[in-house]
Amino acid sequence: MTTLESAFAPKRCTQEAFDADEHAQNLTRWQQEYDQLSPGSFYGRLDEVALETMQVFKEHTGQALRQDCRVWPNSLWIGLPTTRQGARINGQALSTGEVMCRPGGRDFELVTPEDFDIYGLVIQLPALAEAAQRQGVSLDRRWQERPRRPAAKETLNAVSFLIERLLTSQTLTIASHIHQDILLMALLELLQTEQPGAELPPSYAHRKAVVDRVKRYVDEHLDGPVTMEELCQLTHVSRRTLQYSFTTILGISPLQFLRLTRLNRVRRALRVASSEQSVTDIATYWGFWHLGQFAHDYKQQFGESPSQTLHAKAFWTK
Repeated sequence: MTTLESAFAPKRCTQEAFDADEHAQNLTRWQQEYDQLSPGSFYGRLDEVALETMQVFKEHTGQALRQDCRVWPNSLWIGLPTTRQGARINGQALSTGEVMCRPGGRDFELVTPEDFDIYGLVIQLPALAEAAQRQGVSLDRRWQERPRRPAAKETLNAVSFLIERLLTSQTLTIASHIHQDILLMALLELLQTEQPGAELPPSYAHRKAVVDRVKRYVDEHLDGPVTMEELCQLTHVSRRTLQYSFTTILGISPLQFLRLTRLNRVRRALRVASSEQSVTDIATYWGFWHLGQFAHDYKQQFGESPSQTLHAKAFWTK
């Protein structure tokens, strides 16, 4: 590669992580927090290329996750999972032939299964609008409100192929703007044609509201036990409706949600603990009083003991 080619070729970065929340921080300019849902050791890999006005990546996560995400402002994100079974965006299950789609600067939630791979494209909105005008393409603006978007199989395959080739090419000798122009054409094809999407069931809005109310309440009361009776009174629903709401929106029961949320919060606290803090201090602060059961549950969930997480933190900061 010549010096001139090197100056204009896109920059590629690969990062690996063995903690879900550490992995969440690796995606450039995103604001994210990941809770691990399935038990076992975590492994994540992120392959990312930065183009002039576009971010391109492929993300692999080994465990099931609940992800709170926000893309950088004045942008549009398109997510193309390699498998859609078990994936949800804002509580909506993804169907065959659908992509995820969210504007920048807005919070959204993903639930992803084990061994999940997704291609991602983030484009600056002015660059997208300029490309559409240049090509005489009229974009459907409803993507700003709809987190799922149907797409033709041929278009999905073409976009996935282009991203994979960009991320795995041994030599990135083509100038960044050429890569970007090629991907922009594929993205315009994906966005310009509106196709009818699956209608949401009438119960969706109510169940989503129930889950969101519980999440806000739990965020305010994580330092102590929260009972199902409290949550039913809080949301004015029966235990059955509470159960249905969580399994529909998050794919887990409310009890699983409470337990996993607190375990993930403990893990974050252990990873940033001061030298004066102990596992007991942190576990009891987050409402785990039976320390033997806590240690068992923690190791089962994350593949290591709480003390190993704490000691690993000390090793990382040396």
